Amino acid sequence: MKEVNFIKKNISFWENIEKYNEGHLDLSPDELKNSYIHLIDDLSYSRTFYPNSQTTMYLNQLSLKIHSKIYKKKHFNFDSVIRFWKLELPAILYKSRKELFIAFSIFLVSMMIGVLSGKFDDSFIRLILGDEYVNMTLRNIDKGDPLAVYKQANQMDMFLGITINNMLVSFNAFAFGLLTSFGTGFILFKNGVMLGAFQQFFSDKGLFYDYIRVVWIHGTLEISAIIIAGAAGIVLGNSFLYPGTYTRLESFKQGAERGIKIIIGTMPMFLVAGFLEGFVTRLTDMPHIFNFFIIIMSLAFVIWYYVIYPFKFNNRSLYAER
Repeated sequence: MKEVNFIKKNISFWENIEKYNEGHLDLSPDELKNSYIHLIDDLSYSRTFYPNSQTTMYLNQLSLKIHSKIYKKKHFNFDSVIRFWKLELPAILYKSRKELFIAFSIFLVSMMIGVLSGKFDDSFIRLILGDEYVNMTLRNIDKGDPLAVYKQANQMDMFLGITINNMLVSFNAFAFGLLTSFGTGFILFKNGVMLGAFQQFFSDKGLFYDYIRVVWIHGTLEISAIIIAGAAGIVLGNSFLYPGTYTRLESFKQGAERGIKIIIGTMPMFLVAGFLEGFVTRLTDMPHIFNFFIIIMSLAFVIWYYVIYPFKFNNRSLYAER
């Protein structure tokens, strides 16, 4: 589409946005949300096809004004919490879908490296997991309780300790984005290799099934949250590497805000994962059907809310604009 036709097609909509910004037009929350998404889509289109034009600069400035106005008007209340989980976070997750895929890919590849390295080199597992942990687990295997490590601490102490530790891991994955997305990639790689070596250690001892049914009770949510936190770090790292039509500082501010909201979106998963690890994973003699029920339900939730729902939300928003 020629730029002049693009302007003619959308100018009346942009003028309405200007009226709203100047206080001459009222919009409901849903209308404002749909208008903002429409405006961002127009900006993305203009950046793609008219990157250095006055139109792109105008849309860039207009979107910044509306963004600022939206968040200045926000007040903390229960409705705003619901809106965050129902509307805002899914929109952010959809916008960050490429970063989430990259984070998942890095973690998956590094996990496979950990598995293969442990399979062909026993010393690698000790290098990654440490002699103390490996020797302790070997003693537990001899006693007939290979996963006794999850029973050693008091339930509440374990819940709090694990939850805080996992949140620190997620914060590191995000904060290392300040060293560009390669910093976050390093954190994801490190944790992926560790998980792969851990898995291969139990597989070598003929305990792969027990590892899956016990460890992944909490691991499904825990690992998913770490990957999503990694996506937040990549968002932060890419924000100042690739500012687009924004200034580098403005792009960084937006990337930091988007990344922090993604991190907030992982907190419930870490809390539930910590609870499961502290109170449920230790029940190694629990009927296996309960183990896999928890694992499958956790995985279904992660896939639905963090992958499928953002796409459905985006498609519904686009449909509402037509």
